[in-house]
Amino acid sequence: MKQIEEFLGLDSGTIWDLIVQFGTRILVAAIILVVGFWLAKILTNGMKRLLIKRETEHSLVTFLHSLVSIVLKVLVLITVFTQLGLEMTSFVAILGAAGLAIGMAFSGTLSNFAGGVIILLLRPFKVDDFVETQGETGIVKEITIFNTILSTPDNKIIILANGAVANNTIINYTKADKRRVDWSYGIAYGDDLKQAKDLLLRFIQEDKRILVDPEPFIGLGALADSSVNITVRVWVKTDDYWNVFFDMNERVYNEFGNHGLHIPFPQMDVHIQHNPAK
Repeated sequence: MKQIEEFLGLDSGTIWDLIVQFGTRILVAAIILVVGFWLAKILTNGMKRLLIKRETEHSLVTFLHSLVSIVLKVLVLITVFTQLGLEMTSFVAILGAAGLAIGMAFSGTLSNFAGGVIILLLRPFKVDDFVETQGETGIVKEITIFNTILSTPDNKIIILANGAVANNTIINYTKADKRRVDWSYGIAYGDDLKQAKDLLLRFIQEDKRILVDPEPFIGLGALADSSVNITVRVWVKTDDYWNVFFDMNERVYNEFGNHGLHIPFPQMDVHIQHNPAK
């Protein structure tokens, strides 16, 4: 003991005080480490269960679970090092500068990641929805962390960045269970308007896919240059939208002529006046 006192230049009482002080720090640091990791595990598992309960995308659940677990454990380690008396200010400053540099370098990627999180959490659309966004229209095939993948009606694959999608207008055509189908049919001037409206109403009533509530609407939409335009609006189940739209167009084309109704086309009447004096 005397050799230690001589080597350190301290008396035995001071040495024991230092041992007790440093031992206490180690003990407290060990407790913080164990309890901190335990709490981090509880919090991350609780977050994971909550995300699963809300039917969050599985890829997002696993990613967030890992990310939050790492962040919490790093915070625990920083607390432990601080408890041991290690100077963490410089370390945190370096870590922050590195994080800023990485963030600037990957700002687009981080924006897409944030957009993916927003889409997966808020669910403005889901897989198999028919949407329009970023000037593109298609069926949602996959929602990844960074991209949304659409399949167009002609089977093209479109990959959109989530950052742009989340921050711009999204039109979801299949989110609601009902949609309104709109048509505008033109008949010639002089044709019987009431007959045309009655005929359209009969077509609507005979199509069992068209809903009676809300009530269908038929009205005179416009007196155009070459036609009298009739506006027709009905409600259908979302899945029946396109079939009803195309079937009604075909039926109007095939049957209007059988009832003395004419579907006009743009035309111009030219009048030539003959002046024999010249």
